[in-house]
Amino acid sequence: MDKLDFDVIVIGGGPAGSSAARMAAENGCTVALIEKEKEIAETVRTSGVTWISDIKKFGIPEECYNPIKKFSFCSPKNTVLIEDKVAKAAVLDVRKTYRFLASRAESSGSQVFVSTNVSEVLQDSNGNCTGVIAKSGERQVQFNGKVVIDASGFASVVAKELGYVRQWKKFGVGAEFEVKTEKLEYDNWWLMVGQEYSPAGYAWIFPTSKNTARIGVGIGKPDSDVDPTVRLNELIDNKKGPIKDLGEIEKIEFHYGLIPNEGLSRKTVYNNVILVGDSAGQANPLVLEGIRYAIRFGEVAGRVAAVAIRSDNVNETTLMAYEKEWKKAIESKINSAVKVQNRWVGLSDEEWDKELSIIEELTADEFLDFIRADFGVSKMVKLATHHPKMIVRQLFNMVKGT
Repeated sequence: MDKLDFDVIVIGGGPAGSSAARMAAENGCTVALIEKEKEIAETVRTSGVTWISDIKKFGIPEECYNPIKKFSFCSPKNTVLIEDKVAKAAVLDVRKTYRFLASRAESSGSQVFVSTNVSEVLQDSNGNCTGVIAKSGERQVQFNGKVVIDASGFASVVAKELGYVRQWKKFGVGAEFEVKTEKLEYDNWWLMVGQEYSPAGYAWIFPTSKNTARIGVGIGKPDSDVDPTVRLNELIDNKKGPIKDLGEIEKIEFHYGLIPNEGLSRKTVYNNVILVGDSAGQANPLVLEGIRYAIRFGEVAGRVAAVAIRSDNVNETTLMAYEKEWKKAIESKINSAVKVQNRWVGLSDEEWDKELSIIEELTADEFLDFIRADFGVSKMVKLATHHPKMIVRQLFNMVKGT
């Protein structure tokens, strides 16, 4: 068996893993980035919704995303449009973005190993993780490391094998088709809510270019036993709601993914081990997007790992700087968003019609803060006490828990 020694081993070549690998390498560490698929983003598991302010901070080039400035919603008997003057949301070209992030990690000095699947997690006599054994083609490779960053996504490969976490019990399941369309308003996304679209979730149309889009259905488990793939095909075949306005639809590729939806319930640091991205449950519960968190906190994980290695102390106490930083950034916002999500899961069609009327009263900036789960305490208090519309004040009073 080949044996390779690194300072940091990162499991998973998605946005969290690539960002962690790059930051650790830039801070002087030797890094192995391990990806089980034949190439980065061979399989697409996300619809790629994110926010332009974030991706500009991360240095993601404009050719990697389609800007969005109109936000349309429909329920069985209501349709709402919120329009901004400039594009502030985006739909990513997921493959192009993930490969850009991985190439940046490689350029920083990380070694990228594709077609390399973890088969065993190594531990010392004290039970601390010391690396992994992975199968690469016909050969087994032992990767020894001082810190292991689990960025393996929903599967949480390392953390689960070590017994640190259990399988997620509450999660979203998404199915979508990348399609060519005859007609498309390419700067306008659609969210479709109500029982016919998705019980315990929503359906979507996310444009990726002037004539391509992702049409999908997301369903919360275990709240509903509806199969999102079956529902998606029904919506397209029957041209439900705004899908009918797309004209002829040609299916290009099918995507399917799982994303945790238990709030920030996991401990994310152990001796020698950091969890980041979906492994850590770092997702916005309102629309179950987490790419911006994956990149941002992947960078934090890589930096903290490098600092710990330089200090020759990679125990939980030292690595806890990572958890403290990401929790300070988003914990209160995610907890507030969970309250909204719990409200949404139980809405009837009639209640969704009314909910959209509340959303319609928000300005574009208020709406974006809301859907991004970016409403901190001061913003919530202002909306709950000073918004001119009583129904909006009532909503945000509920969110802030009064």
